[in-house]
Amino acid sequence: MNGVGNITIDLFDNKKYIYIEISDTGKGIENKYQKNIFKPGFTTKERGWGLGLTLTQRIVNEYHKGKIELKNSVVGKGSTFKITLRKNN
Repeated sequence: MNGVGNITIDLFDNKKYIYIEISDTGKGIENKYQKNIFKPGFTTKERGWGLGLTLTQRIVNEYHKGKIELKNSVVGKGSTFKITLRKNN
């Protein structure tokens, strides 16, 4: 977002799951890149390692037994990611 924009976090739940949706008003992700965003080393930036979303996915999946996905993204408008975590009952 280059230091300009908004990030919104919404929480939802039901009896079994907690859902966290993180939205930004950044540049969005082009459709052709969306299937690769969680792959190690993938980046569209000139500088960077392409590890941020890979590490995030690993933490959510392996340490919290949850799931993270790109819910939607519109180029020039931003993106929304959804994290699903199972409740401990």
